[in-house]
Amino acid sequence: MTCCESSVSDAKALAHPLDPLTAEEIATARRVLAEAGKITDDTRFPLVLPHEPDRHTVASHRPGDPVVRRVRATLLDRASGVAAEAIVDVTAEALLSYRSLDSTKEGQPPILFGEFDLCDEIVKNDPGWQRAMADRGITDTSLAVVAPLAAGDLVIDGEPGRRLLRSPTYLRCSNSDNAWAHPVAGLVADVDVIERRVVRLIDTGAVPVPTECARYEPEFTGPPRTDVRPLRITQPDGPSFHLTGHRIDWLGWNMRIDFNGREGLVLHQISYRDGDRERPVLRRASLAEMAVAYGEADEARNWVAFLDGGEYTLGRNANALQLGCDCLGEIHYLDAVVADDFGNPETLTNAICIHEEDIGLLWKHTDIFNDMAAHSRRARRLVISYIATVGNYDYAFYWYFHQDGSLAFEVKSTGIVQTTAVEPGTGSPHGTEIAPGLVAPYHQHLFCVRLDVAVDGDRNSVHEVDAVPVPPGPANPNGNAFTIRTTPLTDSADGARLADPTTSRHWRISNPSVRNRVGQPVAYALIPQPSPVLLAQPDAAVTRRVAYATKHLWVTRHAEDRRYPAGDYPNQHPGEAGVPRWTQAGESLEDTELTVWHTFGPTHLPRSEEWPVMPVDHCGFTFRPTGFFDRNPALNLPAEQKM
Repeated sequence: MTCCESSVSDAKALAHPLDPLTAEEIATARRVLAEAGKITDDTRFPLVLPHEPDRHTVASHRPGDPVVRRVRATLLDRASGVAAEAIVDVTAEALLSYRSLDSTKEGQPPILFGEFDLCDEIVKNDPGWQRAMADRGITDTSLAVVAPLAAGDLVIDGEPGRRLLRSPTYLRCSNSDNAWAHPVAGLVADVDVIERRVVRLIDTGAVPVPTECARYEPEFTGPPRTDVRPLRITQPDGPSFHLTGHRIDWLGWNMRIDFNGREGLVLHQISYRDGDRERPVLRRASLAEMAVAYGEADEARNWVAFLDGGEYTLGRNANALQLGCDCLGEIHYLDAVVADDFGNPETLTNAICIHEEDIGLLWKHTDIFNDMAAHSRRARRLVISYIATVGNYDYAFYWYFHQDGSLAFEVKSTGIVQTTAVEPGTGSPHGTEIAPGLVAPYHQHLFCVRLDVAVDGDRNSVHEVDAVPVPPGPANPNGNAFTIRTTPLTDSADGARLADPTTSRHWRISNPSVRNRVGQPVAYALIPQPSPVLLAQPDAAVTRRVAYATKHLWVTRHAEDRRYPAGDYPNQHPGEAGVPRWTQAGESLEDTELTVWHTFGPTHLPRSEEWPVMPVDHCGFTFRPTGFFDRNPALNLPAEQKM
């Protein structure tokens, strides 16, 4: 924590049903399972998550009420491959339910951290892999790096349900070298991690391994610039937010901060104090899934697509953030507690960063009819963020809260592009040659946020809004008129939508039972930053598995078991789980509890300027009040003192 901790935090908060899991609760869950005879020496824990109470239980909770805490754990027997899911009441120390998972239909639990090292060992000891490396002139494999990837829908020998990883190989010049600069193209080892053997080797032929090193550390990039002046951000009186346990209050906004091993940062009960009214906006907000889908055609790479949430557990990959680098200014950090592979609690230090940022002008007007009198206010925002590293990529996730009542979510993608190799100078139709013989393949980042909407209450409706020209005629005699076309989304079959920048399309979430002073339903609008949806063919395996990415928006009836847009266990799942199933016809979307799922993200066509480390690429969306307030809610801000 920083020096501002005592002024912004009150650690004596009462327990709340939506608090993050504690180390004691995770340890209790493991002990209950052990006492019930569900744990052996071979048991591992791909997931240990809070089993969140339903929204009505949360709404009825009052400070000081007893809190019942439950944990949802996924167990994997690494000897047999059998997986199970358990619900543990850690308050009563009781096992409530335990069921086996059918991996042929439900998919596999996420990849364990320990399986990466296991896969490296299995591949390097495989005679077929060793011969393939020798055929490429590589006999010293001590600096080879096996980089396992999720297997997608791979089935070996007609046997679904096997726990598999697919492993490309890279080389290094030294133990600290950038392995992504030296891909061993055309070679993939498919590994059964339960049988602990390579079950198939794909070898499409040797391609020269790029030899140029691509170091980005200061000692390899020359002397640093000397013309960068210090930039210092100070708040002598401390920041304007206050933490009470995991509840944060800031300039009208308040919410609860949560963190789990799968989604990472989760925000609950987001509301805005408008005068003497506490007005809800969202019950829950999280990045529920993200996929990275590659666009290559050759056999050794045409399967590469993975889900960093459901297959790799984003939250467990969170960084320990550093002041002055990852966060700047008056910073307050929160630790996060997750479970390791063995089901034991693990503390991720400084996982969450909270601070304020000045972002320029908020509003201004110079009155030309009143002696040019000018009034303006500067804008600041509250930032709640964390950063996760998954393989070659680093993702920084930011929730922004603004003084005008809007909120936003942004992803900054950085790190190192994934690579393959070609004959130098030949290039590829599916990627960019960023260095001699080194290709960064074209790919898409497809993020999906889950928004449990509650605009001034739980009973909401959604309308699609387009700006459209008025046809010529009596209603448009001069040809200049345009208006809006509003399309209500009334049935679950209407819930899958595409963005359209040509009509400024957005989606308005309203509360039909609450009206503003001009008689219109109060509302928030989801403003997308349009980009392509999944570019794979409709019958491709990746399209089935990442079906949420075929639309920019999905609207579903809220249900407690509808947690993730690609389903609970997307690892090796055959596909069509999640939102495609929940948008079958027959469920009303009018004046009811809703979840909005928004897909966005860049289609990445790499550039040489993104090598050897990539400047951040930005994407996100805005959630903006649209008739929610009766006037600008930022009129009461004080003027900045003139320096």
